[in-house]
Amino acid sequence: MWRMNGDTAAQAPTGTDHSAQGGAGLPSPRSPGSPLSWRERLARHGYRARPTGTLTERLVPPMPDGPGVTEPGVPQSPVLLRLGITLPQGLWYFLCRWSGWLGPIAVAVFAGLLRFANLGQPHAIIFDETYYAKDAYALWQGGYEINWPEDANTTIMTPGAAVPYRSTASYVVHPPVGKWIIGAGEQLFGMNPFGWRFAVALLGTLSVLMLARIARRMFRSTLLGCVAGLLLSVDGLHLVLSRTALLDLVVMFWMLAAFGFLLLDRDRTRARLAARLGGVADPARAQRLHLGWRPYRIAAGVCVGLTCATKWSGLYVAAAFGVLTVLWDVGARRLAGAPRPYLAVLARDVVPAFVSVVVVSVAVYLASWWGWFASSNAPGRGGWGRDWAVGRSTDYPWIPEGLRALWHYHSTVYEFHTHLTDPHTYQSNPWSWLVLGRPVSFYYESPKSGQDGCTVSDCAREVLGIGTPLLWWTAVLALVYCLWRWAFRRDWRAGALLCGLAAGYLPWFLYQQRTIFLFYAVVFVPFLVLAVTMLIGALIGPAGASRDRRIIGSATAGLLVLLIMWNFLYFFPLFTGQTIPLEDWRSRMWFNSWI
Repeated sequence: MWRMNGDTAAQAPTGTDHSAQGGAGLPSPRSPGSPLSWRERLARHGYRARPTGTLTERLVPPMPDGPGVTEPGVPQSPVLLRLGITLPQGLWYFLCRWSGWLGPIAVAVFAGLLRFANLGQPHAIIFDETYYAKDAYALWQGGYEINWPEDANTTIMTPGAAVPYRSTASYVVHPPVGKWIIGAGEQLFGMNPFGWRFAVALLGTLSVLMLARIARRMFRSTLLGCVAGLLLSVDGLHLVLSRTALLDLVVMFWMLAAFGFLLLDRDRTRARLAARLGGVADPARAQRLHLGWRPYRIAAGVCVGLTCATKWSGLYVAAAFGVLTVLWDVGARRLAGAPRPYLAVLARDVVPAFVSVVVVSVAVYLASWWGWFASSNAPGRGGWGRDWAVGRSTDYPWIPEGLRALWHYHSTVYEFHTHLTDPHTYQSNPWSWLVLGRPVSFYYESPKSGQDGCTVSDCAREVLGIGTPLLWWTAVLALVYCLWRWAFRRDWRAGALLCGLAAGYLPWFLYQQRTIFLFYAVVFVPFLVLAVTMLIGALIGPAGASRDRRIIGSATAGLLVLLIMWNFLYFFPLFTGQTIPLEDWRSRMWFNSWI
């Protein structure tokens, strides 16, 4: 059920040695003194030509297992047979056929246990929960955020006390979707730590399932898909943000969902293109064919809109993913034989892509403000700034007053975000994020003996927003590998994950003077995990490699995963706010900047 064939990622990251297949990947002979072609120059650095095969196989490599793929007589696992275990063939066939779902679901259940266990602890309002938990409650009560009394936190955490809600509007600087989601948990379980963390923990768990399925589709390997899900489930930053009512995990979820839908659209569109061409390259038809209705790309546009409607950083996601889907169309038409693929895409694909990603996302973004629009525009009666355009002269009277008021609101928010320079103890520069230079302490207490489970004289209890160090430091090496893979092997998967990383990471370098934090990086953690997974696939080696090569590679990859999991367990008390002896806490502060 975990088999890997020649189209799986365990083979693909290492590349195919075409020189061992009749020299298909080598440049053709040239006359003495003639200049080197660009392919010949790149070949010196490891470049290989794309693998050959039928058009259908090149456009849409087969999946490793699943309905319509797994044969009823699939042989049983050699590992189980060596252990003397033989399953009934019907059960084995079922496991093989549905392993693409069973494996990722099992990993997601594991992730859910980590995220929901003692979710209400610490039983306190930690870090920026003081904003988002209360804003979420206000949205569900009146459709807009409010000004809370100064003692609101104390009152909320007092058992039996009424929530001190009032209708005076508050100025907030983030769109409402993330807070609507947080508030859904409060509606189900009450205005308490478990309630406001529930929905975010659910999204964190579902994101593990999504990433496992995404990696399986990208690498054509159920095993590597499950590895990706497992690595995400044991990332410390992802775990901490999954257990805290902040917006950044919600941004990550919708961004990853958009990426997944674009990936589905890529496979579906390429399969349709291959079918319409009858599996044979046809330059004339490939140049002029319309690719038809693309619901997955529209779904991606909805998710991009929800990303933007959680935090404005989603705007960069819209731009990056819009370019990505267009370039994927260019690649599909080129493979299909189109002589001028860019011209074909410009004529037939760019406008539908713009509508699907940009127009749809704008519509979703505006719809997310429905609570604010629905509030009263009478002075002092509705959301902040809702009455701004009432009775105000304008050069654009044809624009509804609600939209004009929203535009004014957004202009003030933009000023806030671009001029936020107030110093903070835990702020950091994005240059340091990948190496975890300055994590964020979300919560810290110093219990004494007999308090909060402390059994020694001095203890520490902290929730530290930091990634699993070994995973992140491995990811730095994996990103170098992916850059090489993309540049010299023309591997679209490396390019895709680098695009996702760039969309979530690079924009912060434009705002280095701004007060920003390491936990913003949770948005691109799934793409770091994909990079590590791709590296693990390379370590395992291609399906055609020697038995010794595969054994050594698999052992090395397995050891790496086990070390990452050990590293996660070592830091687990700091991810979940457990009480530990102060000396144990100090032993985990590997650098002074982590304190």
